[in-house]
Amino acid sequence: MKKTLFILSALVFLCGCRQGETFCIEGNITGADSLMLYLEHLSLSEGPVAIDSVRLKEDGAFRFEEPGVASPEFYRLRIGGQGINLAIDSTECVRIKADMKNLSFGYGVEGSGTCDTIRLLCLKLADLERDVRRISTDRNFTIQERDSIIERLVDRYKAEVKKDFLHGNYGTAYSYYACFQTLGQSLIFDPMHDKSDLTWMRAVANAWNDRFPSSPRTQNLCNIVQEGRRNLAKPRQIVLDIDGEKVRELGIIDMTFHDIRGQERTLSDLRGNVILLDFTAFSLDGSTERTLLLREIYEKFHDKGFEIYQVSVDASQHLWKQRSEALPWVSVYCDEGLESDMLTLYDVQRLPSFFLIDRNCDLQARGEDIPDLEKAIEALL
Repeated sequence: MKKTLFILSALVFLCGCRQGETFCIEGNITGADSLMLYLEHLSLSEGPVAIDSVRLKEDGAFRFEEPGVASPEFYRLRIGGQGINLAIDSTECVRIKADMKNLSFGYGVEGSGTCDTIRLLCLKLADLERDVRRISTDRNFTIQERDSIIERLVDRYKAEVKKDFLHGNYGTAYSYYACFQTLGQSLIFDPMHDKSDLTWMRAVANAWNDRFPSSPRTQNLCNIVQEGRRNLAKPRQIVLDIDGEKVRELGIIDMTFHDIRGQERTLSDLRGNVILLDFTAFSLDGSTERTLLLREIYEKFHDKGFEIYQVSVDASQHLWKQRSEALPWVSVYCDEGLESDMLTLYDVQRLPSFFLIDRNCDLQARGEDIPDLEKAIEALL
């Protein structure tokens, strides 16, 4: 998928090495006796690649030494599911002091201001993730209220990162790192659809082009910025490459996908009911809690003529099958994923996103325009 490739290409780690010079990462990790510590370098084609490892002894001491890099590169120390993100520039020596009980967030850094700033970025992102989880599981909020609060939290996070980390530091490794932080499966900064995010990423790209013109990361940034500028400058164009029967002239744009049993399910076949058309991905953070909320609404209104037509655009069909097997409503899978024409036709800018359709199959409202979903459903019933 083209969008996914742009996201993943930002994480391609390619090194330009300095002949005969090395950098080192050393330190102590307490409480990790006999555990294996890996030094990883990420690759688009192979995923995280362990380039060295050591089994820690009682004192937790370790030292890795690798060929020097000509421009900033990124690495990770990992034990099990916990890791420490690091940026290496030239031939520096970075010292880490950590405890296994809180490896990812409780560590200290010496010898690299850049690595310490990345630590602060990771802590800040962890705070955001904690707030998002809290809101996602708070049953006092409606789905619309929850989504609105989370959107404000993310906007505030981006504003603070831009002001406190990026501004005036565009050519640093930690500014590059900040541009590609993710929340769940999505990039926090979205240069493909947000002009403000594009402006800041362009500043980082320009600074990297001045400082590291031969770095593959510089070219990667410039490519993303160019694509973002083209995407935001041109009017939206919709190109359908689907069976004509899939799109019928109703008050909605019709669609047909397969459910978990392989049966074709067409949206307009639910005509006569009030329909919640839901575009989602079960891999998203908060998906389980959202499903519980939808189940409550479904059970409350189904006998009165309410249906849900849920379209999964998950990358993993297996995950969709696992999560949708016990759902009482219509759950279908779109194997086109994020490249689906339906996302374009319905102008879906983020996931999850839903629409309310009346009994005549006329589109009445989209989620962000509905202050109270249950009241909106009752009004149409």
